[in-house]
Amino acid sequence: MLSVRKASPSDFALVMDIYKIARDFMSKTGNPNQWKNSRPTEEQIGKDIENGICHVIFDKEGIHGVFALCEGVDSTYLYIEDGAWLDDAPYVTIHRIASDQKVHGILKCAMEYCQQYADSIRIDTHNKNAVMQHVLLKNGFKKCGIIYLKTGEPRIAFQWKK
Repeated sequence: MLSVRKASPSDFALVMDIYKIARDFMSKTGNPNQWKNSRPTEEQIGKDIENGICHVIFDKEGIHGVFALCEGVDSTYLYIEDGAWLDDAPYVTIHRIASDQKVHGILKCAMEYCQQYADSIRIDTHNKNAVMQHVLLKNGFKKCGIIYLKTGEPRIAFQWKK
């Protein structure tokens, strides 16, 4: 049974290990550029933990996944092209979700947790991240269009709503 809790500073090393596993997996499955240059960085994850937005997904065996739960308007989602958001209702955003590849259901677990905070969830991914796109669609997310990160990099935007 998977559960979610906020990450603590003592989780930092394991969280960074999970991101390395995820980068390696993405590279092996045709997506070497989404988290190139060791992204997310140690600094970013440290801030996520400090700000209370980093969450870990765990079971009795240990931590298997990680994600950032961001509440409020995401500035990179204000402009969307080649489509539109499903609605303008309040939403939460899942960022930086990753798995150690040892268990299934990481996204579903994160979604169920996020549904406590909003009836709408937004997320984005790289156009080469076919695995994530498949998992998002399988879990009821709808492809909405293209958004751009602050760096100018495009991402495919998805939304789930109750």
